[in-house]
Parts: sequence; C-alpha cells; structure tokens
Amino acid sequence: MSRFRWLFFFLAAIASMRVTWAETSFRLATFSVDITIPIGHRCMGILDTKAQRIDDPLEAKGIVLLGREAPIVFVALDWCEVRNGAYDLWRDTLAAAAKTTRERVLVCSLHQHDAPVVDTEAQSLLDSVGLVGELFDEAFHRACLKDVASAVGRSIPLSKPITHIATGQSPVEKVASNRRVVHSDGVIRFDRYSRSAINSIQANAEPGEIDPNLKSIAFLSGEETLAVLSSYATHPMSYYGQGGVSADFVGLARRHRQRDTPNTLQLYATGCSGDITAGKYNDGSQQARAELADRLYRGMVQAAKSLDKTAIDHIHFRRETFHLPFHEGDPFQRDAMNKVLLDDQADTKDRILAAMGLASLNRMERGQPIDLPCLDFGAAQVVILPGESFVGYQLMAQSIRPDSFVMAIGYGECWTGYVPTDQAFRDGFNHDWRWVGPGCEAILRDKLTSVLPAR
Repeated sequence: MSRFRWLFFFLAAIASMRVTWAETSFRLATFSVDITIPIGHRCMGILDTKAQRIDDPLEAKGIVLLGREAPIVFVALDWCEVRNGAYDLWRDTLAAAAKTTRERVLVCSLHQHDAPVVDTEAQSLLDSVGLVGELFDEAFHRACLKDVASAVGRSIPLSKPITHIATGQSPVEKVASNRRVVHSDGVIRFDRYSRSAINSIQANAEPGEIDPNLKSIAFLSGEETLAVLSSYATHPMSYYGQGGVSADFVGLARRHRQRDTPNTLQLYATGCSGDITAGKYNDGSQQARAELADRLYRGMVQAAKSLDKTAIDHIHFRRETFHLPFHEGDPFQRDAMNKVLLDDQADTKDRILAAMGLASLNRMERGQPIDLPCLDFGAAQVVILPGESFVGYQLMAQSIRPDSFVMAIGYGECWTGYVPTDQAFRDGFNHDWRWVGPGCEAILRDKLTSVLPAR
C-alpha cells in the first residue's frame, strides 16, 4: 500500500512540475494573412499608375510571444508604409486580439513600392476636399485589420513552447548600395535610386556605406524550429510603378525560403535602409528581380547554416518614446501644405503629399511621440526604428551593443519618411518624402542607448 502511495505522490509531483513549466515557460504563436490590395488601388501613396494586376500577393506575417508578462505581437506587412492614425489603429486592433497593450504590438512595413501607403488622418483630409479613396481604400483597410486580428486570436490557442533562440548572419552579395554617390566634379548627390543604367556612374561607383549582413533569429521548441525572422538593409524594389502589385524581390526570396521549410514560418523585415537601394546592381529588368531575389535567398540559407542556439531564460520588453523635429522648409509649413491640399488645380500627387504632411504635423502638435520598442532575448535584441531611417542608425544600434546580436528594423511608424543622419544632412540630402528636420541623430542615439543597455 505504501508503494502505491509513494507512486501516487511521485506522479502528482511530476504533474505539478509540468503545470509549473506550462505556466512559466515562453510560448510562440504564428500567423500569416493575405493583405493584397484590390485592382484599382493606388500604390506607394502617389504613383500615377494604380494596381492593374497582381503579380504576386502581399502578406502580413507575424508572431505572438506569450510568457510571464502581457503578450507581445510582432507583425511585418508587405505594404509600403503605415502612418499616423493607421499605425495606432493597427497596434490597438492587434492588442485587443492578443489581450495586450498598444506599446507591446510591434508593426513594421517592408516598404515595397508596388504596395499601399495607409494614413487614416491624411485620407480624412483628402476626403474633405473630394479626393475620396485617393490614398487608400478604407473599407479594404478595415477588412485587413479584421482578418489579421482574427488570425492573431486563432493562433494563440495553437501556440507552442519556445525553449531556445538561435542567431545567425551571412553576407549578401551584390544587392545593397548606398544612395550617396560622389560625382566626377566632386559634388555629392544622393542619386543612386533603385535601378541604374548599365555603365552609369551610379552603377560603377563603390557600394558606399551598407550593412552587408543578413541577420536571422530562429525560435525553437526543442529541436523544432517554429519561426525565423530575417532582416537585411536595402530598399526592397527592383522595378515598380508599372501596375503590377508585388512583394518584390524580398517577398520572392522569403517565399522561396518558406517552400524549403513548410513547417517553419519565415518572416522578413526590412532593415534601416532609407539611403540603401539595389541601384548599383539592378537595371530594372525582370531578370534582375529574379537575380536579386536569389541572392537574398542564398543569404537566408547561409544564415540558417550558421545558427548559434541559446536557451531562453527571459524575454524583456523595453520602450522609449521621443519626438523628432519637423521639416525645416517653407513648403512644409502648415499654411503652405494647406494651400496645396485645398487647390483643386494642383496635381493629385502633391495634394496627397500635403495631406500626409498635415497629418504628421497634427500628430506632433498633439504631442504624440514615436515609440522605440526593444525585444531583448538575452543573446539578441530587436529594435524597430521609424520610417526610412538611414543605415547609419542600424550600424549605430549594433555599435551600442557590440557584445550582442542586434537586429535593427526600419519602417515602424512611418510618418517621418526619410530620417537622415547628421552627415547626410551636411551632405545636402533632401527629398519630398522627408518630413523630419536636422537634429534626429542625437535623439535616436540617446534612445537607442537607453533601450540597448550594456550587460
């Protein structure tokens, strides 16, 4: 009888240990949703040629991290940008689905140009002057939010324990090049765009400052790899504006990798690449798109071969908030932008840009800051920076924690447009997709240092 009593208590103790493990371990859920825009939708916010065909789909891919604290949601969208009220709406909607808070929902866009820009306040301003649906289709947007939120909710009961993360990186050959080109007359121009003519100065110039490495973080449940997040710093387009909706070469590379690993969710996020394009290596042909996709894919494969596994004993979430200065130029003053918005003789592109600028200025004047979130897994950290942050900020984040594996992602809150470094401002960088002014670098350095503390 005592033997059975001992066995009973032994089994009860094991069961108790299992319950404790289940309650205190970390779990991961994955989800993937089609968010392809309809035919007739505008791409990149201002492109003249609207969607005429679907070359390949646009997707929302993400994970939900569950543990001792409130859930954390990470989602990467095959969209050009999510800005202002739309960014808040995405985070609030997914927070409700995951039963967490807005700041613990990390949203980034991949920034493909044959994909939409969404900004609810800008579209409301456009509606007020008769340009209904010119920036984006609000009914479609609501449907995407509903679909992704539903997928988040469905994924959580299917979550699995995560026991380890694994980190790896690999150089990517002949994809990234810096926009900054020194011409033969000694003048610096940021004129290396996404494609260049063969034997042009842009094609022949040195690559310039880039981050050559694709980084990957894998999430493991024992020996099973549940998801892999990869990131590389380059503008993700080979050609665009011809009416074909596409996730471009980064989406093609991710899908190729997904076919290799059907039971592992493959996610991709664009690094800090406001000043990085494929322009040195891309002539804008269909063949070049396939070649860029293959080079990126090979980087993903090689990074996977170098994965270094570490047991997870904590996941820390940290967050800083900050304000960036608004654009210093006269065309970006409220009266000037309002004048363009109200001018029914002005080009629709210019009126859309004015509406987006006004929406951003309104946000600033309300005192609403930008979030800088950090996921800290001990052996690796993930930070998401705003808009088209230049690659210098990615390199800065890595230099702040040289002892660790830092993945810096761009295209979080995108109202900023381009976020140049101090040197780029000194070199004369300017563009109508820049809504911030000089002085960003010191602010971002301070906040990155705060969310990436030394061990």
